[in-house]
Amino acid sequence: MAIKDLHKTPFDEGTITKLEIFENYAKEWLPTFIVGGHKELWIFDFFAGTGYDINSVAGSPIRILQQVKNQSGNIFQKKTKINICFNEFDKQKFGLLQQSCNQFVNDNSELLRMNINLQFRNSDFAELFPKTLSTIRKYPSLVYLDQNGVKFLADKYIDDLEKTTTTDFLCFLSSSYVLRFGNTTAFQSNLKIDIERAKQNPYKYIHKSILEQLREKLPPNTKLSLYPFTIKKNANVYGIIFGATHPRAVDKFLKTAWKKNSLNGEANFDIDDDVNKNQLDLFEKKKLNKIESFKQNIRKEILEGNIKTNKEAYDYTLKQGHISNHATEEIEMMKKEKLIHYAEKSPLINYEQVYKNNRIINYQI
Repeated sequence: MAIKDLHKTPFDEGTITKLEIFENYAKEWLPTFIVGGHKELWIFDFFAGTGYDINSVAGSPIRILQQVKNQSGNIFQKKTKINICFNEFDKQKFGLLQQSCNQFVNDNSELLRMNINLQFRNSDFAELFPKTLSTIRKYPSLVYLDQNGVKFLADKYIDDLEKTTTTDFLCFLSSSYVLRFGNTTAFQSNLKIDIERAKQNPYKYIHKSILEQLREKLPPNTKLSLYPFTIKKNANVYGIIFGATHPRAVDKFLKTAWKKNSLNGEANFDIDDDVNKNQLDLFEKKKLNKIESFKQNIRKEILEGNIKTNKEAYDYTLKQGHISNHATEEIEMMKKEKLIHYAEKSPLINYEQVYKNNRIINYQI
């Protein structure tokens, strides 16, 4: 099974998209816990690479350090200890990783003055992960699993992460790799996926199909939520799987994803052909795009009495992979049309009102 060395060639557009999502989520994640008063945080980049590509474009380690630097004011004020573990198994890449990160730290005086514990590991992930699991369970942690292939996206690792309470993880999944090797004994011994079922949908949906099966494998009472972001690279499809147990984390990721693509919030291309749905057909009803379909569904849920409060509306919105604005716009329209009534000026569909301030209001039909 040949593995492409991403660091001997420039990062392509798809890889840049992945790295930007990783970085943008770190940008959201860090201040949440720093300002929230947590005194110690951990970031694990288990497949860190060299730090830069051949054209000196920053990889995940440098992007992480940049976001830590950007939080210097909050870190100094709150006296937060930031622990970062960069792991790279390839010895040559490991040397370049250390050199790149140490140079970046030395060039940025804010990082030198912070309480940062920067660790470098030259370990096999399968051996390192169990050793770090107790730390991941104990402290708020951000975990990157950016392996080339899917060897380390195994049932046992998902099960371990499912049991954590303050861990967010982003895992890169090569869906093309799954199709090629998914029926082999070696693959199925790590991750049991019904490859034939995944192939039933068009190829562009392979990433979503695999994610649906991963969701089904979670315990019935799990708090872990999984969300996809599909990346098209030439003829192949890859993707990110985001996982978290806390609604605020889910909210942050969905905002990151929808900011990346305001058309669907789940791919770096028009995966559902939503642009063409805006074109009227003389003989067919207008097809709804993703946002329009969601708005129609939440309207139906409210009018049928299945959603009665802003908390239920907010939870439904996150579960459907949408951001608060989409629900707010529709519920405000319903009030304007005198279909429902609520006492506040706003329908209060956001994390701050629902979970932080515990302001629960009723939607009266």
